[in-house]
Amino acid sequence: MAGYECTDQQNAFGNRVDFLTLTGHLDQIDQDYADLHRFNIRTVREGIRWSQVEKRAYQYDWSVVSDMIDSGRAAGIQQVWDLCHFGYPDDLTPLHPMFARRFAALCRAFVAFYRSKDPDGTLIVTPINEVSFMSWLGGDVRGTSPYCVRQGWEVKYGLMRAYIEGVAALREADPGIRILSTEPLVSVVPSLNANAMQIAEAVAQHESQYQAMDMLAGRICPELGGRPEYLDMPGFNYYYDNQWEVGSHATLPWANLPPDPRWRPLRDLLLEAYNRYKRPLVISETSHPGIDRPHWVRFVAEECQAAIRQGIPLWGICLYPIIDRPDWDHMTPWHRSGLWDAELRSGESPRRILYQPYADALLEAQMLLAGKEAALL
Repeated sequence: MAGYECTDQQNAFGNRVDFLTLTGHLDQIDQDYADLHRFNIRTVREGIRWSQVEKRAYQYDWSVVSDMIDSGRAAGIQQVWDLCHFGYPDDLTPLHPMFARRFAALCRAFVAFYRSKDPDGTLIVTPINEVSFMSWLGGDVRGTSPYCVRQGWEVKYGLMRAYIEGVAALREADPGIRILSTEPLVSVVPSLNANAMQIAEAVAQHESQYQAMDMLAGRICPELGGRPEYLDMPGFNYYYDNQWEVGSHATLPWANLPPDPRWRPLRDLLLEAYNRYKRPLVISETSHPGIDRPHWVRFVAEECQAAIRQGIPLWGICLYPIIDRPDWDHMTPWHRSGLWDAELRSGESPRRILYQPYADALLEAQMLLAGKEAALL
C-alpha cells in the first residue's frame, strides 16, 4: 500500500498546514497513481482534510474529494479514507463539547456523498488517525490544538468519544463499511539497571499504547459505547524510532550490532497485538528517512514474512509517506523518507525523483513476501 501525507493540522506555531497541497499530490494525483503501477501497488491511504471540507459547521464541500475519487477510479486504485488526520475545523478541538457530535455528522455526510459516487464498492474508512499520538501531541506537549500539558488522557477520551460515535454513524449509514484503525505500535522498556518501580513504569507505559483500541472495542471506558465489532481491522504504525527507554526516552537503535538486548523484533510486537485482539492486522504506516530506506524496507519485509509464518493474518503494509514531505512545524528540510523524493521548484508543484535504491529494495521485499526468494538469486 502507499500512503500520501494528508495532515491538515495546526502545528506547534498555530499555523494550519496542508500537506496534500504542499507535496503537490492534489496537482499530480493522476501521475502519482500511474507511478504506483510499476510497483504493483493498487491500494492507497488518502485523507479528506476535515478542516477544508467543513469550513462552516455542518456545511460540507466535497469537490476536491470527488475529484480524488474520480482519479482513483480511473487508475484502478482502491482508496482508504482518513476522515480526521491530525486536523479539525478552526472552531473545534477534542475538548470542545460539540466535537463528537460534529464528527458523527461528518461521518454521516461522508457516507452519503461517497455512496452517491460509488453505490456498491467496498468502502474502507479510518475515522481518526493515531489517537494515541494526537492525544500526546495536543494534550501533553502543546504540539497541536488544543495545546495542552498534562491533559493527554482528557484529549484521548474526547477523541475516542468522537471516534466511537463516528463509527456508529458510519455503520448506521452503511453497515458494510470496513473500519481500519491506525495506532502506533511501540515497545517501551526500562533502563538496563532499572529498579522494580522503573520496570513497572515501563510496563504501564507499554500497555497504554492499546488504550485507544481497547476503548473502541469496549474493553475499557464502556460508557463511551465501544463494541468488539468496531475494532474491525487493527492497523499499526511502526517506525524506526518506535522502541525507547522509559524516562530518558532514548531510542533503541534498530540496526546496531550487537543489538540492544531490550530490542524486540517487529514479529514479536505483531504477535502481541494479534494475541490481544485476534483480528487481521495491517501495518498502516512504515518508513525510514535518508539512506537507510532500502535497509528498512528489507527489514520490515523479513519481519513480516516471519510473522505470517507464525500464523498472523497480515493483510497489508503501507509505505508512508510514498512521496517525501517536510516537518510539520518547520517546512525545511524535507525528510527524504518517500519512495519518491521531492525536487522543489519555484511556483510549481515538487517534481518526483524516484530513489532507486529504495525502489530496488521494495521490489525485492515484494518478491520475498510473495515467497519467490529463488528469483532474487
